[in-house]
Formats: sequence, structure tokens, C-alpha cells
Amino acid sequence: MIGRKNMGRASPLFLLLLVLGSFFATYNLLTMMIHRGIGRGEVDGNDGDGLSLSTSLDPLIRMPRRVKGVNTVKFPFHVALTATDASYSKWQCRIMYYWYKKMKDMPGSEMGGFTRILHSGSPDNLMGEIPTYVVDPLPAGLDRGYVVLNRPWAFVQWLEKATIEEEYILMAEPDHIFVNPLPNLSRGGNPAAFPFFYIKPAENEKIIRKYYPEVKGPVTDVDPIGNSPVIIKKSLMEKIAPTWMNVSLSMKDDPETDKAFGWVLEMYAYAVASALHGVHHTLRKDFMLQPPWDLEIGRKFIIHYTYGCDYSLKGELTYGKIGEWRFDKRSYLQNPPPRNLSLPPPGVPESVVTLVKRVNEATANIPGWDTE
Repeated sequence: MIGRKNMGRASPLFLLLLVLGSFFATYNLLTMMIHRGIGRGEVDGNDGDGLSLSTSLDPLIRMPRRVKGVNTVKFPFHVALTATDASYSKWQCRIMYYWYKKMKDMPGSEMGGFTRILHSGSPDNLMGEIPTYVVDPLPAGLDRGYVVLNRPWAFVQWLEKATIEEEYILMAEPDHIFVNPLPNLSRGGNPAAFPFFYIKPAENEKIIRKYYPEVKGPVTDVDPIGNSPVIIKKSLMEKIAPTWMNVSLSMKDDPETDKAFGWVLEMYAYAVASALHGVHHTLRKDFMLQPPWDLEIGRKFIIHYTYGCDYSLKGELTYGKIGEWRFDKRSYLQNPPPRNLSLPPPGVPESVVTLVKRVNEATANIPGWDTE
């Protein structure tokens, strides 16, 4: 009787081993199933900071690690733009800075400080309104009327002389308006940039090879980007900026390159300079939208109003022809736009309507707008 009872009762050690064996078998099975799912693209996408979910998921509960508190530390970036003391530049900077202040502390934003890098060589009347660092312009005549050539030189001076607390930098422009809180889209050695459809290194390989020789690598190493918008680690930008300046000047000195690249020359120069330093950017189409071609705001972060917006009163785009209703920043070369611009007619895309509303809100709330 006693012998039969001992045979029918499992020992504590046996039960413990059985539980542990079951746990590891279940864990291995689940891990294998999830990895197979990832391989088929079932668990894929972006968790909002440029990290692929396939590398940031917990294999047991399928939860992004940053949600669990592992990657919740913020990485603030300094917003920097270059500008002149011309009225055309000033009014755009004032609107840009207004929306920076509105978005800076909203949930999801990782914006840090702000600097307008003024490359006119002397202070202007916006010093008290916008945080500004004055740098020297290029020597007279060196830009050959291409004022944008001052941009890389301005960044070189600012990076060398200014105190920048943040580890990352957003290179922005005066004609940018923040429409959603902007997180740091860059991480470590991987800057984030917006891909421009008209920057085509592969189609211009003959010219690119003058500055990026074959020994450096394939022409596809040169990203289809400009310098803005770009979020990049400050230490990387300190290395790239002098090269960007030198490549820009070399390109401007070469008639073939100058003719081919025209007004986007310094954009190509930044892309080439980055490649020369072995830096490749994560391309983020959601970084920016450009009315009137991009129709909706969605979850994009910046409006870039470089193109004119011309429409008939029926809401039809008349690009290339002055519309019955229009908004074009070039209409205000000498003076800022008036307050309370007329809104677009019905049928005009959300992006254009939002642009005009954002301009109107800024001009209505910026003190002394009409006297600037």
C-alpha cells in the first residue's frame, strides 16, 4: 500500500522541473512565431522615432520597449535657421519663430532652444524679439549674387563660436511653419532629412563625380536631400559644415556645375559633403509638406511655403498663371504681408488653407507687425 502511494505521488523536484520545462518551451515557441511574423512583414512599421518595430518589440507581449519606459528619455534639438536683415527674410523669421513658440512645449515635441543665425554682419531690429547670433557674410563678391552661399559659412561660424546646449540641431529655414509638434527624428549617427524630388545625384553622376570620386563609393551614397530640414547630431555637423562650405564654393566656381544645379547648388553641396564624411540620412517624407503639391497636413510636421499658390475662384489650381486668388511669398519682397489675408475659395486643399490661417494667426498676434 505504501509503495503504491509513493508511485502515484509526484515529487516536488519533478513538478518544479516540469513547470520550468513548460515555460521555456512556451517562450521559445512564441519567440519563433513572432520572428516568423516579422519576417513576413506582419510586425513592421515605425514607432515614431525612426526605430523599426521589428527591433524594438518585446518578443513576449509585442509592446514597443519605449512604451514600457526604456526609451522615454527626450533628445532635445536646437532649432537654427540662417537669415539676412532684408525685410523679406525678417517677416518670414517672425512667423516661423511664432509657431516654434506655440509648438515647443506641446506633447510630443523635443524642440530645445532657437537661434536665428544672422549673416549680415551686424545686429538688426529683431534682436530683442528673436534669439539671434550675428555672424559675418562671405567676403564681398564671393557669393556672386547667390545669397544662399552664405548659409554654410554662417553655420561654420556659429558652430565654432556659439554655446549650444543641445546635442542635436534642426537646420530649418525662414519659410517653415510648424504644424505638428516635432520629435527628434534623428538618433545617434543617423540624421533625419526630407527627400527632395528634384535632387537627383544619380542623374547628375558626371558632375557629382567632380566632388565625390569613384574611390569614395557609388553615387547612390549621395542622399537626395538638402541641408534643411535636417536633424543631426551637433558633433557630426561640426565635421560636415566646413566641407559643405568648401564644396559649395567649388561648385559655384565651376561653370558646368553652377549651370546644372542653379538655385539648389548648396543643397547638392550639403548632400555631397555628408557623403564625403560617410554620413547617410534617414529619409522622412513626413518631415515636411509643400503646398500646393501636397494636399493634406496629416501627421507631417512642417509646411514649407516655397511655391506660389494660385487658384481660380472655383478652387482650381492655375500654377504657372497668376490666379484670381493667390498666396506667394514673393509678392512681399519689400514689405511683409498685411494682416488678415483673404482665405482661399472653397475647394482649395487643406494644406493651402492651413498655411494662410497660420500666417494670419501669427501676424495677428505678433506685436508691431504693421510697423515692421
